[in-house]
Formats: sequence, C-alpha cells, structure tokens
Amino acid sequence: TITASPTTLTSSSTTSISTTTSGPPFTEPTASTTVPPSVSTSPVTVTISGFTETGSTIKTTTSGPTSSGSTSHSTTIVTETSSPMTTTATHIVPTISTAITTTTILGPSSPGSAASTTVYTPSVSTSPVSVTTSSTTATESFTTSSGTTSSNVTTITATTITTSKSVSPGSTSSSGPTAPSSASGESWWLCNCTKAICIEDDIIQVVPIICNPPPKPTCTNGLSPVRVIDEDGCCWHWECDCYCTGWGDPHYMTFDGLYYSFQGNCTYVLVEEIDKKVDNFGVYIDNYHCDTRDVVSCPRTLIVRHETQEVRIATIKPNTLQVEVTVNKQAVALPYKKFGVSVYESGINRVVEIPELKMNVTYNGLSFSIRMPYSLFGNNTHGQCGTCNNNTADDCMLPNGNIAQNCETMADHWQVVDPSKPQCSPGLIPTRAPSTTATQPCKESSICKLLLGSVFEPCHNFVQPEKYYAACVFDSCVLPNLDLGCSSLQIYAATCADQGVCIDWRNHTDGICSYKCPSNKEYRACGPIKEITCKSSQQNETSSKYVEGCFCPNGTMLFDSGIDVCVKTCGCVGVDKVPREFGEKFTVDCQDCVCLEGGNGIVCQPHECAKQSKTSCDGEGFYEVNEVNSEDSCCPIVTCKCNTSLCMAKVPKCTLGFEVHSHIPSGQCCPVYQCVPKRVCVHQNAEFLPNSSVFVDKCQNCICTNEVNISTQLNIISCKHIPCNTHCEPGHEHQPVKGECCGRCVQTKCVIHTGSSSDLILSPGEFKNDPYNNCTIYSCVNIHNQFISSTSEITCPAFNEERCKPGTITLLPNGCCKTCAPLDSPTPCSVRQRKDFIIYKGCRSEHSVVMTECEGTCGTFSLYSAEANSMEHSCSCCRESRTAVREVQLKCPTGHSISHKYVYVESCSCQETECSTSQSSESHSREENDREKRTLNRIKRAINLTSK
Repeated sequence: TITASPTTLTSSSTTSISTTTSGPPFTEPTASTTVPPSVSTSPVTVTISGFTETGSTIKTTTSGPTSSGSTSHSTTIVTETSSPMTTTATHIVPTISTAITTTTILGPSSPGSAASTTVYTPSVSTSPVSVTTSSTTATESFTTSSGTTSSNVTTITATTITTSKSVSPGSTSSSGPTAPSSASGESWWLCNCTKAICIEDDIIQVVPIICNPPPKPTCTNGLSPVRVIDEDGCCWHWECDCYCTGWGDPHYMTFDGLYYSFQGNCTYVLVEEIDKKVDNFGVYIDNYHCDTRDVVSCPRTLIVRHETQEVRIATIKPNTLQVEVTVNKQAVALPYKKFGVSVYESGINRVVEIPELKMNVTYNGLSFSIRMPYSLFGNNTHGQCGTCNNNTADDCMLPNGNIAQNCETMADHWQVVDPSKPQCSPGLIPTRAPSTTATQPCKESSICKLLLGSVFEPCHNFVQPEKYYAACVFDSCVLPNLDLGCSSLQIYAATCADQGVCIDWRNHTDGICSYKCPSNKEYRACGPIKEITCKSSQQNETSSKYVEGCFCPNGTMLFDSGIDVCVKTCGCVGVDKVPREFGEKFTVDCQDCVCLEGGNGIVCQPHECAKQSKTSCDGEGFYEVNEVNSEDSCCPIVTCKCNTSLCMAKVPKCTLGFEVHSHIPSGQCCPVYQCVPKRVCVHQNAEFLPNSSVFVDKCQNCICTNEVNISTQLNIISCKHIPCNTHCEPGHEHQPVKGECCGRCVQTKCVIHTGSSSDLILSPGEFKNDPYNNCTIYSCVNIHNQFISSTSEITCPAFNEERCKPGTITLLPNGCCKTCAPLDSPTPCSVRQRKDFIIYKGCRSEHSVVMTECEGTCGTFSLYSAEANSMEHSCSCCRESRTAVREVQLKCPTGHSISHKYVYVESCSCQETECSTSQSSESHSREENDREKRTLNRIKRAINLTSK
C-alpha cells in the first residue's frame, strides 16, 4: 500500500508528491501528482493504494472545500466496461479543462513498477474532486536471444471524460497546462499502453490496450518458443527462434530441427539470406578430413561475415577446445567490439554477437550453434542450416530453390570458393551422396548411453536425445580413437542449458570427456553466460540460461572480461596481471603507481632514482656499464667493466715445452703474459708428459722423467739400450745388421750331421773325412750367402790282396783306398769296370754310371847295351784298343736335363810308348803321383758336383 500525506497546494508553486513502497526485490514503484499553479486552490488530499497481480485495486481520491461564491458545474465521466477495470470520476467544479491520466505497471519481481496520476485543475476556485480507478494487471516474463526480460501488460477499460466549464464571479484568469486541443476522431498516446481519442471538443475517450495471452505454439526443432513484444510495445506473441547446431564429424540440426550428417571437406554456407537485407551477411563452416582414411570430416573454422568485417574462429589443435579468433585476418584479443560486431568468451565457447540483428553464433572447436530471431530471418534463410520457417519440409533446399531428396546431398551444393582448397569445385553436382552411417557394425562407446540414461533425464522433456545418441554412436564407431562422441554429449548439454536445464555430465564419463581448467579457475557445468566482473553489473543473476566452462572460484570474481584475473576485492589490475587493493602503492615497469578508486584506477609516474657518485673508468681495458641494482631494479648502477679485447698487449708465442701464463695485477684489467715451462719433455718437435714413453730410436727404451734440465727448463729424457741375445747356434756368428738394434745370428759355416749323430762344422771350401769312415768326405760351399754342405763317397779301384806281396798293403794318402806291392807275376793288361757319377759343366748324372778303364802290367824294361854303351828302354802302356761312345742324361742345377756323350772302353792292350830318360825310381814316383792326382781329381769332381 502506497500512501501520500496530505499536502497543501498553493498558487505560487507546483508541488510533486512522490512515494516509495516495500515489495519484491528490485521493485521501485513511484507515485507522482503534479498540479499546475492556479489563482486559488483548496487543500487537496491524494491517496494511492497499490494492488497485486491477482486483481488488487488502486484508488485515487481528491477532495477539497470549494471557494466561496463558486458556481457548481458537473463533469460527467462515462465508463465503458469491457474488462475487469472500472473508472468512476465525479467532479463538480468550475473547470477550464481537466485531463486525468492513470498508468499502472505492477507485478511481482518486475523492476521499475510504477503508478502515476496526473491531475490538471487550473481554476479560479475549486470544488471537491473525487476520482476512483481500479484495475487488474497481469505481469509475465519471457525469454529472448539476448537474455531474460519482463513484459508488463495492463488490462484497462476505456474511459470517456466529459468536461464542462463555468466561471464564478470575480474569478481571476490563470494559465496552466491543458489537454491537447484535438479535432474529433484524432488519437494520441497518453502513456504506455493507453491511447486518447478525441470524440468531440469536450469529450476524450481513454482507451487502454487489451492483451489476451496467445496460445503457445509447438516448435519443430523441439525447443521452447520465446515471447516477442509487439511493435506497440504493449502486447507480445510467441515465436520459434532459428536455432541451428553442428558437432562431431559433423552432424547438423537445421533451424527447424531436421537432423543429418555430412562428411564433406570443403568450405560451405551454413546460413545466408535469400532476400539480401543485410550487407555482406553470412555464416560459413570450413570442414576437413579428421582421420587418415578420409572417411569423416570435422569442423575446423567458423566464419561470420557482417558488412565490412569477417570473423574467423579457428581450431588450433584438431579435436580440442583450443581456438583462436581473427577479424579480417588479424588476430584480436577478447572481448572485441567494433562496427556492430561483438566477440567474447562464454564458458568454453567463443561467441560472435550482432546486437542489431539480435543474433549470436557460438563455436568451441568441436561444435557450433547459430541463434537468430524469427522476426528478422523467418522464411529468409538458406544454406546447410535450412530455411527457418518451423517446417522441415523445405530444409533441404538447394541454391536454385529446388528441394533435394535428402540434406546429405543438399549440403554438398553449398560449397563456396576457398583458395586454400583447390580440390573443391563450387557449383558442380556431386557424383554420389556421402555416406552417413558406419560401414561396419560396432559397439558404441559407453558414454553414448549416458544420453538416454538418468544423467540427462532431466532434459528429456525439453530436448529429445535420440538424434544426439545416433550421432554419438556414429562417431564412436567410425573414429573410436578420437573420442568425438564427447561432442554429441557436449552439444546436447549446451542445448539443454539454453532451455534452462543444467546437466553436470562430464564426471560420469570416467575421464573420457574430462575438461581441465587453468590453475586459477574451476570448472562449472552451470556457469553464467557472461561472468560477473568488477567492471560489470549484476545483470545476469536472474538469467535462466547456463553455460559450462572455467570460472573464478567462489569468493572471487573476474576483474574484467578482457583481463583474465580472479580477484577477491575489486581494486586494480595492471599490465603485470597482479590484483591490487585501493590505496596500494607499487612499482611496475619502473613506474611508481598507486591503485585509486575511480578514474582509470592506476595512476603512475616515472620512478625516481637516488643520486649516485660518478664512477671513472680510465684504466686500459675498462669501460662503463649499467648494472641492475639488486635493491632497486629500475635504477641501474654505473660500474667499470673489463673488456680484454680493448687491451693493446699481444699474446706471445712460446716455444715447445713452454706455455703462456697470464695474470692480472690487482686493480688492472689487461693481463700480463709470460712463457713458463710446461714441465714436459721435448723431442723432435713433440711434447711428452712425464712418465710417458718417448721414441728416440728402436734400439733404446726412453721415458720422460720428472727431472728438469736447469739450463733448458725442460724435463730430461732417460734412455736404456734394448737388451740383446748374442748367443748363436753352431755354424752361426752374431753380426750387426743395418736397421736393427741387436743384430742377428748369421750363418758362417756349414753344419753337417754325420751318421754317428755328431756334427761337423766346416768353413766354405773346407773338406773333411768322416771321423768314422775315411771314404766319406764332407765339404762346404757358400753360394750367394747360402751355405751348402755336400757328402762324397770315395770309390776305390779294385783291390785284390792276393796279388799283393805280403806285408805291403797300405792305405793311399786319401785314407780310404788300399794299395800294395804287387806279386812278381804281373797282372795282364785288361778292362776294369767302376761306377761313378759323370759331371759335365756343372751337370751331373742322376745315377752312377758304369765306366771302364784299362789297367794292368805291360812289358816295360830297361837294359844296358854294351854296344850302345847306354841303357836301352822298352816301354809299353796298357791302353784302350777298342772304345764305344755312349750317351747319358745329366741333371743341371737349374732343373733342366742335357744329353751327354762319353767314351766307353771295350778292350785294352799293351801298346808301345816312348820311354823317358828319367831314372826308373823317378818314373815310379811319377806314376804314384799321377795315380794320386787321378784319385784327387775324382774326389774334387764329386765334391764339385755335390756343391752344385
């Protein structure tokens, strides 16, 4: 109940009476009565009573004593009753004009409800006026694409007001507001939902608009209809919003709720206007093959065009909720708002909103949705989302206006030119309809059953789950490794949230469809569409729609939509993303800042540094450098740094065994160099570490010692000759060999192994008989530094002891053959055989050859002749009388054989020969010598042959 205290109205002012009332939250009813100034006005009392939705009554009563001498005139208010409202007015007062306006806008939880009564009573004198108004008002809420609003409907019957005028004597004329001067039949709006019609000059008909609730239609897309305010702003009607979705690989739900799947991998029109009313308007989808077999497709980029802007929401990583936003091919930060297009984050989605068209488009990398008002786009859309007219019969419309047999065929006709996809050919008729079912039966994923189970059951009455279940089964069968079935659950949950039903479903998927939030956020299945921030109001608290995503934890809120920082208290957040409280002072980017409430929040000024003493860097190699101050990072410290590249001294080159050592004297930058011994040995331009082997020559073992030569400052090399074995076998002598350290044993004599197991050592050219057999002669020869030993057997001439004088048997000088003095009877001259090897020019017969010779005594004598007085000699010699030439094969040292002929004695006889004058003793001596020579020659031939 609203009550205004009695107020006295004077002629010198205009008085307004405002009242407040208690009621539901966020309800601010007001009542205002304005009375223009008049010459004389009696006290007026105004009382206003509130009412409720069920038909309470508002009563306005105005009364006051009349002025003395006034003449009463009647004012008739004709009441027409056609609704639960009655208006009655009784006014007996001389009135120039009277206008009564009553407006009632009330209802539970309706912001801004108000009751207003305005009475114009300019007159010289005024009589009591009584006005009573009652009405019944209905208030209801409705939902549009942009959120939840309220529609306030007032049902009032028309009221006709008839006025008459009279002027009392002595009245004074005054001016003030009057009712509009209108011709008969003219109408105008007095206030919201109330129209005034001029019937006659003095009769005005007030006609309140009557709103009857229309019947609630059924939307073919299965969603709830929305209330839309009429153009007059008073009444409303139902409409089915244009709502198209796509998800998975991919599946589509048209504006009118027709479900189909399409596996094209080009760029397609989702929605465009048939009759182009908006410049450069359309929504497009870029699909790609998301499996290696090129069987199914997935959405990659959603494109929204509006006038001069093209917004692209592209998936960063396939089959994830990671996307990036570009406008006209330039990356932008969210929220973005320019030229009538707004892009912002809403939970897991990116939303493109065009307020002028009352439409929004959402995309999250796995699914998209398009919501458009029927009032602006009804019967004027085509594309893969179909025609928005609440009739699925024409959803498969082709670009030429014909209707395809199925939407799978229709969808491929909506290709657009995309330079990045040269394989796509817009305008060509596809050769075959794409497959939309799994090629092989399979067992669907367990998560698909959740759609039909108790988890999503609260939404089944609002959104039918069967089509989403079929899509989930298809995705889990065709691409079991990509978990694309999650997109069916996600889009179904999002559609349920759009209908005001929140489903917390991800925890029931055993981690298959989990969603991880950043460390500073927490996941909520039912978060606000637009998160409350320090910079925004609480306008979303009454929204019945939800969205899943990552939100600030309880007890904190987002600082601003463009600054992703959760704060406990709303202070300031700078470029460092650190929350600050009001009044807090801090330094950032070398600016001294303070967080202030109001204005830009953070006020900064350059950081002031303390004065420093000047540092001089005059030494060689020094230069000035600014270092970070650990106490104040914004104020660098000037210090002297050393750069040896600025030094003039050159590094010396040291000889072998020495190295450069440098040291920097205290207080200086440039080093001082000197060559110092490395404590190594040096030999033949090589350095050797102590205790390492040094190769001087192969006859010495050398090692680098730790001892230092005082004069050279190098370590001393100690060497020892390699120990040699000088013992040699018999027949060998130890001799030095060029290029070798110890020499070697060189053979200098022949070593002959005799049959008696004893060894004979013979020098080259030496002969020696076998110690146990004089008939065996060993010899040694050196042929090209090869010592060759040979063994020769002496063949003795035939010896018959019976022909020897007793006691005369002796050995020849060779020690092998026997000889003796023959008996008196001489041995006749005859042929004697012997076997021997034939040697000719170094070649030798392979076997001993039977050779013959003449041997025996002939008649040789020496007699004194008296007649001649001298010795007479008669000499005969045992010589060959008949010979033959025989042939034998000789083997040469080179390995080849030659044929050799020799003389074979067949018979012998005594033949005369010339006798010499020598003494017979001398002759005998010569004969013996000749015999020995022949024997020695035979031996030599045998030795020579053996050597060769």
